[in-house]
Amino acid sequence: MIPLGPEFVSLIVAPGWLGVVLLLGLVAALAVLATALDRPRLAAPAIIVVGVGALGLALGFEARPAGLVAGLLPIAIALVGVVAGGPVSVLVLAAATRGGPPAGEHGGIIVPVAGTAPAAGRTKQPTREVLRGGTTIGYLERAVVIAAALIGRWELVAALIAVKGLGRFRDLDAGAATERFIVGTLVSTLWAGVCAALIVLG
Repeated sequence: MIPLGPEFVSLIVAPGWLGVVLLLGLVAALAVLATALDRPRLAAPAIIVVGVGALGLALGFEARPAGLVAGLLPIAIALVGVVAGGPVSVLVLAAATRGGPPAGEHGGIIVPVAGTAPAAGRTKQPTREVLRGGTTIGYLERAVVIAAALIGRWELVAALIAVKGLGRFRDLDAGAATERFIVGTLVSTLWAGVCAALIVLG
């Protein structure tokens, strides 16, 4: 005979919340594919789901899951907050910087080397890739923001942005890199903050 513990019963009486958890898992998987395949539009479902959740929170929706689902839901939201923030930032950057510099091979952008001119016999100015490793840094950034919200230590977010700015200081001499850094950081942090609010206040 299968023991009907409180966790098992909660799965039976709250199928709607279980569906939400499964939906969040699907959304997170699409976000991972969006990054791996360089198709940020696959993150559109994440924007819709998180937007609906934020709207429900703003309107005072107070229904809460119980049992096992209550433990899985925050994990699923945090996962979406970490993995979907990257492609969401890419979508916003694409809209904000139309006609900007081309993408590099390591996740950055290609900009001209400041203070240089084309070598003799060449028509192209030397270039370099800046803001490399943005995908990995973004994952860590959003994980820190969500963790800081969960433990109530918002000063960690300020320290994170300061460290990130210092680490990128040499890359920010190019105007395009500065714009991309500011917009990307704001979108990534805001996305993680909204997901953290769904966990803490939901």
